[in-house]
Formats: sequence, C-alpha cells, structure tokens
Amino acid sequence: MTDFPKLRLRRLRRTEALRALICETSLEVGDLIYPLFVVEGRGLRQEIASMSGIFRYSVDLLPQEVKEIAKLGIPAVLLFGIPEYKDEVGSRAYHPNGIVQQAVRAIKKAVPELIIITDVCLCEYTSHGHCGIVVGDEIDNDQTLLLLAKTALSHAEAGADIVAPSDMMDGRVKVVREILEEAGFHNTLILSYAAKYASVFFDPFRNAVESTPRFGDRRSYQMNPANWREALRAVKQNIAEGADMIMVKPTLAYLDVIRTVRDNFNCPLVAYNVSGEYAMVKAAAKHGWLDERQAILEILTAIKRAGADIIITYHAKEAARWLLPR
Repeated sequence: MTDFPKLRLRRLRRTEALRALICETSLEVGDLIYPLFVVEGRGLRQEIASMSGIFRYSVDLLPQEVKEIAKLGIPAVLLFGIPEYKDEVGSRAYHPNGIVQQAVRAIKKAVPELIIITDVCLCEYTSHGHCGIVVGDEIDNDQTLLLLAKTALSHAEAGADIVAPSDMMDGRVKVVREILEEAGFHNTLILSYAAKYASVFFDPFRNAVESTPRFGDRRSYQMNPANWREALRAVKQNIAEGADMIMVKPTLAYLDVIRTVRDNFNCPLVAYNVSGEYAMVKAAAKHGWLDERQAILEILTAIKRAGADIIITYHAKEAARWLLPR
C-alpha cells in the first residue's frame, strides 16, 4: 500500500527556502574548535607537509592568528605544543614555562574572551613518543597519572579554560579533577578524550608534532576500532570521575559511536575531525576529484547529525568563512 500521489516528499525539497525551513541539522560557526600547533622559537610559521594549509606557530606569532580566529566567530582553540627538548618523562609538558603554558598566557593577553583548551598528554614531550612512562616494554598506567595531573595543573595555572586529557590512561580524569580541586581551580573544565581509537587517521598529526612512537604502537591504551560497547563503558567511567565534556575521536569511521554515545549520555559531546580525515579531503580536492567546500560542509554536517554538539576540526577557519552571513 502506498500513499503516493497524496504523499509527495519532493514537495518539501522543491525550493531553497523550503529546504532551509525544514532542515533538521544546523551547522554554525559556534559549533567549531580550531586546533593550533605551537613551537619554540621566534618568527616561525611552518606549514605541515602532511596537512596542507595548517601551520606550526611560534608564540610571538600567535596573537595575530588568534585574533583572526576570534574575528571569524570561532569560540575556542585547542593547543598542542612541540618542545625543542624531549626526555623519557616528558618534563617539558609540565614545566611552568613550557611551550603550551607560554602560548596560553599569550593568547589570553591577546584575546581574553577566546576559550583555550589544552591537550594534556606526554606523547609530544617524550623521547620515545608514547603517552606515558615506559617501564620495560610496557606503558605504566599509574606512574603516568601523576605527570598528567601536573601537566593539567600547570595549564590551569597559566590560564587554560579547559584541560583535555588525551592519553587514554585509566583513572586520569579522576587524578586531574582531584589536583585541580586541591589547587582551587574549581571552574576549570575537563574535556576527556573518552573514546579515542587506535586509528591510522592520526598519522599526519603524529608527523606534525613529531610524536610517532619509537617502538611498538598505542593499541595497549587506545581503543580497538572494532569496539563500540567499550566506548560506552569508557564514557560512563570518565563522567563518573569528573569529566565535564567527553570526546569521540576520530569521526568519519566512528559516526555510529558518536550516535550511540549521544543516545546514552546527556554530557556535552565533542567529536574530533582528525588530521587524516582533513588530509584526505585536501588531497582529493587538490586533484579535482571533489568539490572541497561541499565536501567539508557535508562532513561537518554529518558529524553534527550523528549527535556531536561541538566539532574540533582543522577545517574550522574555512568553514567559518563559508558559514558567516555575507
């Protein structure tokens, strides 16, 4: 039995005005977070070979960049630091004058209203490239926790609004929440990388921050791409430990995970449209194989449609220019 011709769904698609009127998913500039890579030195703006159009900046050039970001209406940035010096325990991650700590202070001075999120991990700062302390051939979970907490606290002291543990160690949200509370940073938010998968789509990022592991891989602490029920357990645990916001990373191969997390939790949900996903679009567009603007907006809309409230994306600046009223 069919309702045709009484029911004609194409009536709702007939004009641009009608399509806009009944649009179910909205994508706005305020939904986007822009990642920034910061390096030591002066006068440095280095394009990342594997991420066309994305740069590493020295701290002195950050004010100009963040002013442009704020002018576009993007409400927040996510900071990653690349230090000159690395060691076995990632000591520059939690140094009071580390590269991220310097960047936070510079951005707060230049654009006080911009929300600053800092990545809390050791991989960019360790000589071995892993996200924790190495003991033998294992990543020691519990020894790593104290250093992650120290890193988060140093970011909060520098002025970060949100700290984002991305290491995937068990219990790290709990220890970060505790050290922030003890130090009086009751209003510093925690955005936890709750469901972070061991993904090939991170590879361009690892080149950007020089954090490819010197041995082994990260599958003993990042999640198996085959699992989604495990993601629900991880999100539940992270919220219980004190996370204010939770993240699913990557996005395109994990839209089902984003949807499932959205359906099961009311916590603000962030999705990270990662470096490999960005690089694929850029490479295809460069060869003329797809329309870059349409592809980017379609991807970001799909991530919102899946259930994300906020999207971290390297496309944020170009998407903002397209989304802003003319």
